[in-house]
Amino acid sequence: MERKWEKKQLWIIIAGLIALNCLTVAFFLTKLGTSHGSSEVVATVGKEEVTRQEWLNVMEERYGKDTLKEMIDEKVIEALAKKYDISISEAAVDREMFLIKTMYGSSSDASNEEEWRRQIKSSLMLEEILTKDVNVPEEELQAYYNENESFYAIPTSYHVSQIVVKTEKEANQALEELKSGSNFAALAMERSMDEFSAAQGGDIGFVRSEDETISADYIKALETLKPGEWTGAIPVEDGYAIALLHEKIDGKEYSFKEVKNEIRRVIALEQMEGESSVEAFWNEVDVEWFYGEQ
Repeated sequence: MERKWEKKQLWIIIAGLIALNCLTVAFFLTKLGTSHGSSEVVATVGKEEVTRQEWLNVMEERYGKDTLKEMIDEKVIEALAKKYDISISEAAVDREMFLIKTMYGSSSDASNEEEWRRQIKSSLMLEEILTKDVNVPEEELQAYYNENESFYAIPTSYHVSQIVVKTEKEANQALEELKSGSNFAALAMERSMDEFSAAQGGDIGFVRSEDETISADYIKALETLKPGEWTGAIPVEDGYAIALLHEKIDGKEYSFKEVKNEIRRVIALEQMEGESSVEAFWNEVDVEWFYGEQ
């Protein structure tokens, strides 16, 4: 049962990343095609020139088909949702966003969060379309919830960046620099011993209040912060840490009633034979596209 739930969440994340990539490419293709003339030179290599039209042609050749397919798939899902009177509540989208952030440490920035939400909603609509005729007994739904209840009791989570140094003296020096106006991310890249997070400006994503790998002192220090504030020097296994709080998400327990339909979709999708995709519905809504037969 646990694998079903995790697999579903991972597919939403993957779908979101693919959609973000495709939409970014679509944006540039549109921008390239509508701005300036096709003979405009966008790069030179010695005496060789690269024109805007040449650039556009390569972009379209490499990414155009996938980008167009992604856009068509979204339109197909919208059309089918309307046909079958399927809607997804904002509460359901909020829940998926919450679970993805806190379970997998995904920390989408504000500029992309709306796109994440849109993609999550589209993914949930597709799940509803695929499973609309599948009935799962109430007892099975309740049994799944009981077995996986811990997944629906999400502890308070903190989106954190950190600077880890060897000694308390180094930590205090870093704190003085922060108070003097130094940028936290730049200081983390320069000073932090945690190589993985240092490369990300100290960003370690979301940590949970019940995470056994995080010390009680660390969590206690985070509890006192408001977004944008940082802690003092916190003793950690390898030395001392300074933590900057970006966002706090209060914990929540979801009742069976709140997640009942989500559980139905998870079980129904697991029971379906073979892989189902949006392309299977293209004929139903009469799709025609530039690349001919699907």
